[in-house]
Parts: sequence; C-alpha cells; structure tokens
Amino acid sequence: MDTPTSRIIAAALAPIAICDLRGRQLSLRRVSALDRLRLFKALGPDLSQNAPYLGIALLAVAVTAIDDVPVPPPVTEGQLEALVHRLGDDGLSAIANAMVAEPSEDEEQMAAGN
Repeated sequence: MDTPTSRIIAAALAPIAICDLRGRQLSLRRVSALDRLRLFKALGPDLSQNAPYLGIALLAVAVTAIDDVPVPPPVTEGQLEALVHRLGDDGLSAIANAMVAEPSEDEEQMAAGN
C-alpha cells in the first residue's frame, strides 16, 4: 500500500547519485543508527570521541559505490582510512554537499505536520 509514510521512508532509503569534481560517480545512502553504531565500534572509544575525525568518517560511510563498483562498509580503522584516501577532498566535498541538499517535498510536508 502506498501511504505518505511509506513514500517518505522509501525516499529516505533511496540511493543518492552524485558526481564529484574528478568526474567519479558516487552512490550514497543516508547513514542509519546501525551504521553509526558499527562505525563507533570500528573506531574505538578514542577516535569515536574525535568530532572532526568522526565527521569525515560519517561522510565516507555513506558511500556505497564509486563508478558503479560496490564499496563495502569499512569495519576497521584501516579500511576507513583507505576509503577516505580513495575519496579525497573532491569526493568528501561532493558527499557533504549532497547530504545537506534541500529537503524533498514530502520531508517538508512532514516537518510542517501535513
């Protein structure tokens, strides 16, 4: 059944496709609570308290594919650093811009209580 709630959930879970300045196609998804929990586990207590490090890590964890090649979620600090290195400043900037993009019409209606 297609309800307003199901449409909002589907939109939130839909992959996001962007292109960075290097011309790479990046596929993203919204980072869930479970993703954040797994990231905290991978980083350990020291790094998960480091806000700048965590911010970059959360951007990288959102990536599901680069140029249609799947990217598995990092589960260790080394894997995370390799992914951040691979994305570089161009990829991370594109991801950050995509994550703060304008809300959809459904999200605006939900926020307004409609």
